[in-house]
Amino acid sequence: MPYSVEFTEAARKAFLRLPAGVKAKIGSSIDSLGSNPRPRGCKKLRGEESMYHVRVGDYRNVYEIRDRVLLVLILRIGHRREVYR
Repeated sequence: MPYSVEFTEAARKAFLRLPAGVKAKIGSSIDSLGSNPRPRGCKKLRGEESMYHVRVGDYRNVYEIRDRVLLVLILRIGHRREVYR
């Protein structure tokens, strides 16, 4: 059963501010999280129970998986040097 994908307000705003080429790549990465929330190459964040990140070039997509309600919540999107701050 597919997961639904939702954005926090901050993640939605960050996504809309991305350059067009990066936005397209991250958009397709986010779309695929609905069918497979733990894709090959995703990494679990240290010290966090259900938070993961996916690398898309120099950008990162940080998200939380809520298995009980089949939800992927996009928390942060940004350049790798800024997204973890």
